[in-house]
Amino acid sequence: MVITVIGGGYVGLVTAVCLSHLGHSLHIIDIDINKVSAINRADPIIYEYGLTEYLKKLVGNSLTASTSFDLVGRSDVILIAVGTPSNPDGSANLSYLIAAAETIADELSKNHKNYPIIVVKSTVPPGTTKNIVEPIIRKKNPDLSFGICMNPEFLREGRAIEDFLHPDRIVIGGSDPQTIRVMHDLYKDIDAPIIDVDPTAAEMIKYASNALLATKISFANEIGNLCKQLGINVYEVMKGVGMDSRVSPKFLNAGAGFGGSCFPKDVSALAFIAKNHGVEPSLLNAVLAVNDLQPLRMIDLLENKIGSLSGKRIAVLGLAFKDNTDDVRESRSILVIEELFRKNAVPVLFDPMAMDTMKTVFPDAEYTDSAASALCDADGCLVMTEWPEFAKLDKEFDAMKERVIIDGRHILTIDDAEGICW
Repeated sequence: MVITVIGGGYVGLVTAVCLSHLGHSLHIIDIDINKVSAINRADPIIYEYGLTEYLKKLVGNSLTASTSFDLVGRSDVILIAVGTPSNPDGSANLSYLIAAAETIADELSKNHKNYPIIVVKSTVPPGTTKNIVEPIIRKKNPDLSFGICMNPEFLREGRAIEDFLHPDRIVIGGSDPQTIRVMHDLYKDIDAPIIDVDPTAAEMIKYASNALLATKISFANEIGNLCKQLGINVYEVMKGVGMDSRVSPKFLNAGAGFGGSCFPKDVSALAFIAKNHGVEPSLLNAVLAVNDLQPLRMIDLLENKIGSLSGKRIAVLGLAFKDNTDDVRESRSILVIEELFRKNAVPVLFDPMAMDTMKTVFPDAEYTDSAASALCDADGCLVMTEWPEFAKLDKEFDAMKERVIIDGRHILTIDDAEGICW
């Protein structure tokens, strides 16, 4: 098929690369010329494991990128993969999605294939595909026969290509049988169960999935906080809980909490949707509250050990919200660094991959070129990201004034590190 992806960001680029790898002809459209140029050089501005290698094989063959929307009218399938960031009240900002839909409508009014399929990949509130995107296309093209679909992504940063090519399931929220048939054909070479639902249910599946995973993390953290007070190993507890086939051990990870571009944003948006429809989102609010307090507990533990943080050098190891990515969006490190500055401490920052992205958040902070450099003469250390290289640290901590180490990710193997929940 000839497929156009609107949006060359994380979801759009990974989706385009994987569909191109499966044999489809892909064109990425993005208004950011720097992003487009980077894609066409096979040198993406985001880091994702394996992405550059795939791009080098595909760019110029079955995958291209540009700022022009001309190819929309020549596409069998048009995927919308633009951002839906949070508004200050927690609701999803749909301005990019609406702009993309309006541009697609304009292009289809000039030229179109027989029965084009417009697919929303962006995470959007239930009803958006049918009540916003479809009417925008229809208003400009009243006589056009087209399909509409909501096809959510379930990609983990750092493992996105693997997740796309080997998913647990594929959710297709097609508007009609022809759209559903085309979408099944799109994914025919992927061995995974396909769930056919209506677009609104597909939108809710995405939100509910992320909310449940976030809930598991906050649950593990709350139990972990209690276990710490009782002198119980929370990881033994969660192992025992997770072995129940009704539960699963995945995401029962006590620690500094969740971040990234999805969980905080999507739980907040779902809570807003619930409240807007007269349902009090007590559980969702609690999930967010636990998550925001968890990294601050690390500061409390540090103060209990070394007293006032004013003037103290504190090594912060790990800036990305998780390992294998340079993404710092909603990283728990941000809350910790802000609190350290508020207490007049001197944060000394290191991450093997996310230094440049964090510099856009804290341009005036002190950055070092290695974990060892960050630890040199530090009064304390906070481990915020589960990078495998941090697990190997030991003698490097001897360069600290005292080995005062708070591990927020249960990754260190040394005996004198204190865990946030253990």
